[in-house]
Amino acid sequence: MTFTLKPLASAIGAEVVGLDLRTAIDDDTIAALRDAWHRHTILLFRGQSLDHAQHVAFSRRFGALDDHASIPRFRHPEHPEILLVTNHEAGGKRLAVGRQWHSDLSTTTRPAKGSLLYCSVLPPVGGDTMFCNMVRAWETLSPGLQSMLDGRWALHDMTIARETRANRTPDDLADIRRRNPPVFQPVARVHDEAGHKALYVSEMTTVSFENMTRAESQPLLEYLYQHSVQPENVYRHRWQVGDLMMWDNRSAMHIALSDYDQTQPRMMYRTTLLGNPSGRVAEEAALALAA
Repeated sequence: MTFTLKPLASAIGAEVVGLDLRTAIDDDTIAALRDAWHRHTILLFRGQSLDHAQHVAFSRRFGALDDHASIPRFRHPEHPEILLVTNHEAGGKRLAVGRQWHSDLSTTTRPAKGSLLYCSVLPPVGGDTMFCNMVRAWETLSPGLQSMLDGRWALHDMTIARETRANRTPDDLADIRRRNPPVFQPVARVHDEAGHKALYVSEMTTVSFENMTRAESQPLLEYLYQHSVQPENVYRHRWQVGDLMMWDNRSAMHIALSDYDQTQPRMMYRTTLLGNPSGRVAEEAALALAA
């Protein structure tokens, strides 16, 4: 099968033109898509009409899928490989997901390799997602800063995320921490297939550098966040129903914008490719230093 690539932005992304993901796709085409994915970090497939089984089947061509057992509130009741990314009401509350820059599952010891998000329902205006190239973010740091950061670890904790903390008591947050203990991840994440390095810190989950206090870490972390999301390093995607966006969490961060009327539904479905084991659970002494 043949397809063509259309660049989405100078820094990141390409649209794949000429494939219907409902059809059987041969191994050579999957290999070519994987190569394009590694080169462009995000791939967009427009005009698709996928049911859940087709979405899952295509995703599996790129690796094993997460069953989202750690986040059951958002898991599809019949298709555990599918995560509901929606502002629909659940349990009497509206959901707000991913509204800070992040890389999926960085707070686990098996962070996501990739994510494939399918657009089903959109508000009339807004609901965009932005992506930034973290390989380029790393490569455009000064040699001195790269030298200081390479080999260093940073603490990731899901309880610092703005959405996690909203309307939760200290006991709720303590329970989340017990079930999802904070982890140290490398500041420079090495891509296990392509071999390049990417900056791996995010405003949503990163607390501090290892062996440094939170106060000591924050100035440098803030610089790295701002450096990563400079306009020339970012692509803003305006969704259309039928879009499937595939991104590489080893090389990119993303953010879901709340730039729409929250009374209007926004419904997406996500599969998550399991990454290689990475990081380690933080010790109590490290947590006390970062408090």
